[in-house]
Amino acid sequence: MKEMRPIEKACRQCGECCSHLGLVHTIKEKLGDNEFLVNNEYTGEKTVVRIDPDKAYLSADLSIFETFPEACPFLRFEPASGKGFCIVHLTRPGICRDFFCWRLLILDDAGTWVGRIMYQRYFCSDDPILTGIWNKSVRTLDEPDDRIWEEKMVQIVTRAGYVVKR
Repeated sequence: MKEMRPIEKACRQCGECCSHLGLVHTIKEKLGDNEFLVNNEYTGEKTVVRIDPDKAYLSADLSIFETFPEACPFLRFEPASGKGFCIVHLTRPGICRDFFCWRLLILDDAGTWVGRIMYQRYFCSDDPILTGIWNKSVRTLDEPDDRIWEEKMVQIVTRAGYVVKR
């Protein structure tokens, strides 16, 4: 088996996490040039955000909303690289600062990232074998305790030849 390097909980800039955050964060008011009052629709928390100077060139491109109509109002994709950017990253709301892309990472036997668990039990993968295992054996787990559910999930995925990183 190939030696696995440590994996950081770093942003891969895929934009997935923010592609539906427009349901959470809404612009309540434009306060001035590149400054906005944002409301968290769930908590009512209001945050003043400013477009980062180095990302201002992305702010006018609203084409993201054709593909992701529920995207965060501040998510943009850079055309050349295709990477997603938070254009208010420096002043983003607290909930965004606390977010990590995954809590459990699933690797294949070559050490390649093939799946992840986000939030409590949200599964995300493009690997058809792992997805099949998930749908057949993990999704059907009837376990209310998250800690016990996680241990059972790790056992199932590990028996199938995958590695789970916490």
